[in-house]
Amino acid sequence: MTALHRVDTTPPPFVPEPITDAEGAAMFRAVVNLFRLWDLTDEQAALLLDMPVRTYRRWKAGDQGRLDRDKKARLSNLMGIHKALRLIFREPQRGYAWIKAANEAFGGRAALDVMLGGELTDLMRLRRYLDAERGGW
Repeated sequence: MTALHRVDTTPPPFVPEPITDAEGAAMFRAVVNLFRLWDLTDEQAALLLDMPVRTYRRWKAGDQGRLDRDKKARLSNLMGIHKALRLIFREPQRGYAWIKAANEAFGGRAALDVMLGGELTDLMRLRRYLDAERGGW
């Protein structure tokens, strides 16, 4: 008679694939367009991406350099913020305007003010807030 053995049914932890350089470049181009829709200055955009303004302007003009892990994470969070706003607001313009509107959830500050704290965690905080507002995953 064969003995029974316990089988581990715990799924392996989810480990996302790293963002490729090509994906990062595509996200950068999309975020540049998003910044235009949000009516951001180059200085604000550079702060959100944690890079010097000169570098941002050069990259925006098409001479993009290599994106490190932090930049890719920032781009990913910005794209997630954009996606959440598109799901929350039927009219895209309302979502674009929401970024600069005062919000009680942020102590009367605008979402843009929160993001301009300059830390990756500021972008993550806003993305989590919007995901919760739209019902999460």
